[in-house]
Amino acid sequence: MHITDAERKIMECLWQSHPATSTELAERLENATGWRQGTVKALLNRLLNKGAIEAERVGRGYRYSPGVSREDCVSEASQRFLARWFDGRLAPLVAHLSDHRKINPQELEEIKALIKELEDEC
Repeated sequence: MHITDAERKIMECLWQSHPATSTELAERLENATGWRQGTVKALLNRLLNKGAIEAERVGRGYRYSPGVSREDCVSEASQRFLARWFDGRLAPLVAHLSDHRKINPQELEEIKALIKELEDEC
């Protein structure tokens, strides 16, 4: 399931605190995005149609909750990115990042630790 950047903002709010109404989400997002409740409702409908969120009827409105975990969305998006830009290969991505972004010593140690874990699993 492809989640757009705008939809991701709604999802981030729901992952942080749910359930939430469209009014509550609009209030949380208004300062950062300038979105009104109509925009939030449109995004919620798109997310409902994708199965990314769930809605529970409460009175005349709905309360929304995530239907998928943040981890699952990040995993799917990163796999799609890797496939699209690096033919699904991790090494060219790491090479690209090291060529175009300064890696600080702490990040380098974290990468080394990850590689060690992967080697230990093989």
